[in-house]
Amino acid sequence: MIEIKNLSKTFYTSDGEVPALKDVSISIPDGDIYGIIGMSGAGKSTLVRCINMLERPTEGTVIIDGEDLGALSEKELRMKRHDITMIFQGFNLLMQRTVLKNVTFPLELIGVNKEEAENKALELLKIVGLENKTKAFPAQLSGGQQQRVAIARALATNPKVLLCDEATSALDPDTTRSILSLLREINKDLGITIIIITHQMSVVESICKHVAILDNGEVVEEGEVGQVFSHPKSNAAKKLVFPDGDFANQAFIPREGERFIRVVYNGAQATGKPLIAHMAVEIGIEASISYAATSTIADKQYGSMILGIVGGDDEIKHAIEYLSRDADILAEEVSVNAE
Repeated sequence: MIEIKNLSKTFYTSDGEVPALKDVSISIPDGDIYGIIGMSGAGKSTLVRCINMLERPTEGTVIIDGEDLGALSEKELRMKRHDITMIFQGFNLLMQRTVLKNVTFPLELIGVNKEEAENKALELLKIVGLENKTKAFPAQLSGGQQQRVAIARALATNPKVLLCDEATSALDPDTTRSILSLLREINKDLGITIIIITHQMSVVESICKHVAILDNGEVVEEGEVGQVFSHPKSNAAKKLVFPDGDFANQAFIPREGERFIRVVYNGAQATGKPLIAHMAVEIGIEASISYAATSTIADKQYGSMILGIVGGDDEIKHAIEYLSRDADILAEEVSVNAE
């Protein structure tokens, strides 16, 4: 269990104090994939650096498995960091070392003998799918391959926690999906707690179980990804979930007798089935799409739409029942002015 309690971080500059984090409290269960998301400048990277004490918080505590990291000596903290490793947007590989030597590097630092270190590195490179790249240098690899090397290196000390600071931001969408799939497999097979720092809602949707949304150094919303995604409450969450604008701010001109249903796709299997057309055929209720912001990620649908239906209580009830048959689809009636 990772417990972040009342964490604050203030930087002191020549221009005065800059509060980067303000009273942040988060609990992350063992084995979770936890997302920390926010726009640029929200404090995400500062928070992740406070988790492993690369940045000392001004106030508050970070407790991992019952141990207060802030109370550890520098030597004890260095030992603890074997359990808390990190991958970065820029990969941070050693360019003059081969792939194999990059992965053995952290093992060399803690005194593991050469043969054991290389055997461990080969095992990890097989896990990340690069067992045939041992003699290559980072410059000879694609961005996705470099990040896989960085992941293998991060796993070398058998960590309990893997911190990912914008680890997919420099990668194209297909490569991002493959890296996220790899992280999901590592979490499942090795039981490692993974903390994802990102500004991309699609990353959170694809892999995370829980999420905290940071805005101006504060946690403004947190919980299960499905709940936060389905019912964003804070302005920061709405901007992330509805990058094209919240439906509440759209200009709707309802037809006479028209009412609105909000449909939220929270990881529903993407089948290609035209749901709205099938509703018209199967139960005789036609709907017009007044607003839509949906995407398909890893064969699953995320996003939301607003449907306009002309009818009374029975039509709305039957439409909601039909649309809600999939457990990963939420349907509810809303007014055009709903928040």
